Amino acid sequence: MSGLLSCNMNDSWGNVCQPRQVQSTLNWRTDVLPAADKKLVVGNRRSYGDVCINDGGAIIDATGLNRFISFDKATGLVRCEAGVTLWQVAKLVVPHGWFLPVTPGTGFVTVAGAVANDVHGKNHHVAGSFGCFVKKFQLRRSNGDELLCSESENADFFAATIGGLGLTGFIGWVELALKPIEQSKMAVESVSYSTYEEFLALSGESEKTHEYCVSWIDCLDKSGRGVFFRGNHADEGGLDADLDTSKRSVPAVVGAGFPLVNRLSVNLFNAAYIRAHSGNRQYTETIAKFFYPLDSLLNWNRIYGRKGFYQFQCVVPQENTEILTEAFARISAANQGSFLSVLKTMGTITSPALLSFCRPGVTLAIDFPNRGNKTRQLLLALEELVMQAGGAIYPAKDATMSAATFEKSFPKLAEYTQFVDPAFTSSFWQRVNT
Repeated sequence: MSGLLSCNMNDSWGNVCQPRQVQSTLNWRTDVLPAADKKLVVGNRRSYGDVCINDGGAIIDATGLNRFISFDKATGLVRCEAGVTLWQVAKLVVPHGWFLPVTPGTGFVTVAGAVANDVHGKNHHVAGSFGCFVKKFQLRRSNGDELLCSESENADFFAATIGGLGLTGFIGWVELALKPIEQSKMAVESVSYSTYEEFLALSGESEKTHEYCVSWIDCLDKSGRGVFFRGNHADEGGLDADLDTSKRSVPAVVGAGFPLVNRLSVNLFNAAYIRAHSGNRQYTETIAKFFYPLDSLLNWNRIYGRKGFYQFQCVVPQENTEILTEAFARISAANQGSFLSVLKTMGTITSPALLSFCRPGVTLAIDFPNRGNKTRQLLLALEELVMQAGGAIYPAKDATMSAATFEKSFPKLAEYTQFVDPAFTSSFWQRVNT
């Protein structure tokens, strides 16, 4: 384990928290965890808010644990260390006819991070969340206990750790059940729509025939116009992983300067995007382009400038989705928002996680350039709307929700709390555990 780096300023992906934290590194699963009583094991820190930072405490970087332990090409079971990324899993397994059963919109998330946040993807309506495919994992507690966790062994810690925000201990390795595929190319159709009601109709229609569904929405347009994308694995194209990451990167000077995301740039981009995707289009894409479009531009978070950005992601029950129309109106009136706005529906498949964000309804995710108190007040107003609708806020994307909202969002919170490792904490946990 490396030496400690005092007052490390590593932030989460949103760059709004600016923590002061001590950092150390794990290189082997057998490394001894630091004795600090306020620690958190982290991966690539692609969470947008403060679940992956530990202001005033210690973070332990586990990205050095990036080895595969086993891969059964016949059954599609893969076991890997905590720091292996979803990109790395895909590059290994796709040529052999397997793919990730669930993946979020970036491949740079570590496998342990995907477990800790019970991530979801474009196929939630047919597959559920990432936790539905976790078979077992190793969990190390600060008292020295080493637990093998599955649905049949230490099942309580299994349920608490999936979606458990990294607070139940250190995940050493994970065994995951993969999804069989015959082709790696994606057959995609885009359909433009003019209103939020059209989006709902497209979702209901598309989920009967397509495995993957997601929508881009113009968050500054009160009517709720957008572009709906639906796709399936193609019937031809072979099993080329085609997952090489881009060498293009947003220069550091952009991140240190004036943000490129503002009302004018968002309006121009959104109008151009609508024009480019008008009507219906059918085409074939690589797995990389369909699932991870933003990964083609490294350090894209720098476009928000030195102040960073907040992301707001919520889910609201299908019967109360009219609240989202009000949310769009408030976002437009506040002249805030960005071109990164995603809308999709979630299905009824239940996650094994006690704290899973995933549940039936409609989920909305929007990036907001950090404009200080003005932005935080908008986030508070949106949070109140979601609570009125009986919805929930996603901790992996959050940097502002209240303790009361966290409790309302997760009915099994009290049950989960008893499994939190007393030596583990995070900025998020300190904020909401009051």
